[in-house]
Formats: sequence, C-alpha cells, structure tokens
Amino acid sequence: MKHATIKKILIWSGGTFAFLVLVLAIHIYVVTRPKLVKPISPNSRTMARIDLHQAITQDDANKITAWLFQQKGVEHVYVSTKSDKALFLFFTTQTTGNKVVQDFKDQMHYENAVRYLPTTDDYAKGCPVVAVAYTEKIAHFFRHIF
Repeated sequence: MKHATIKKILIWSGGTFAFLVLVLAIHIYVVTRPKLVKPISPNSRTMARIDLHQAITQDDANKITAWLFQQKGVEHVYVSTKSDKALFLFFTTQTTGNKVVQDFKDQMHYENAVRYLPTTDDYAKGCPVVAVAYTEKIAHFFRHIF
C-alpha cells in the first residue's frame, strides 16, 4: 500500500512538473519570437511625450492641454508642471506624433520643446524576459528548436 501511494505521488508530481516546464517553454517561445508586423487598425493608438525644457505654470499646463485636445486624433492628454512634460495619446491613423509636436512648437511658441523618443538601450531594457543571462540562453534554445 505504501509503495502504491508513493508511486502515485511521484507520478503526479512528475507529471505536474513536466506540464509546468512545458507551459514555461511555450511562454518563453511566445514572448521572444519575432513579432509580425500588424496592419494599423483604426483603433491603433500611440503615446507620445513632449519635453518642454522650460518651467511651466498651471495656467500654461491648462493652455497646453486645451491645445493638444483640439488636435485631430488626440484622445487623452496629461501635462505635468513638476516635470515640464506633456504626454498625449493619439490615433495613428489620424495623425503622427511628430506632426503634433511640430505644430505645437509652431503654434504654441515653445521653441525648446522636443519629442522624447527612447533610445535603442531604452528599448532593450524594456523587456525583463531577456534581462538575465540564463533567461537569454533558454530563450535562444527555444528559438532554435521552434
């Protein structure tokens, strides 16, 4: 009786462990595989940031918010007086971040304003799956298997 119980426990434990390893392998494969370029849908949105490089008051922030909301395709706006930055969410089928920022500089007269674009290093730091060396080795292994 003891041998049968121990055997069942070992079989269930081994099966559960194998299942969890399979789930982990599938997860790593899905997260690290190259992304296919998706066509832009009418609902695709992107967030952009404008670094103002000058101190702004709450009145300035209100004017910037109102101006950004008037732009075609802009859906949401947040302006911080503490960090002197403006964030906005826009529909990619209606406008581009560069166009909004250029119009902002031209019409609002914030000549020091620039659009923040992350560097390649910033993008590399964005995904924690490949941040650790052994995780990268596992991901590399599964990329070559599949």
